[in-house]
Amino acid sequence: MVARVLIAEDEANIAELLQFLLQREGYETQMVFDGSAALAAAREAVPDAVVLDAMLPNLSGYEVLKALRADASLKAVPVLMLTAKGQDKDRKLAEDLGVNAFITKPFANNDVIACVARLLGDYRT
Repeated sequence: MVARVLIAEDEANIAELLQFLLQREGYETQMVFDGSAALAAAREAVPDAVVLDAMLPNLSGYEVLKALRADASLKAVPVLMLTAKGQDKDRKLAEDLGVNAFITKPFANNDVIACVARLLGDYRT
């Protein structure tokens, strides 16, 4: 079965890069560009993992993460937070809300691929 990764990123060029990288690794992807859409997409079809930007329109990535962890059907979905906000307080907030991994932008493509694979229990990379 192919793992499904939800990408929530408001910068189209970064979202498209993430989609390309993950699809090249054999994952199925869905892209959304704001927090409300991320939550709706996750509730509609539970993803196997989420790549979540911290700064999103409508709902922030932190608000999305909090909502995911509060939802019984979504709380176990692994979340990688990908953000330009890399200060200790941002990382701590994400960790307090239950994030599984945290990578700051700019990121190395291989780091993101390896992290998603780890979150999915896929040790191909």
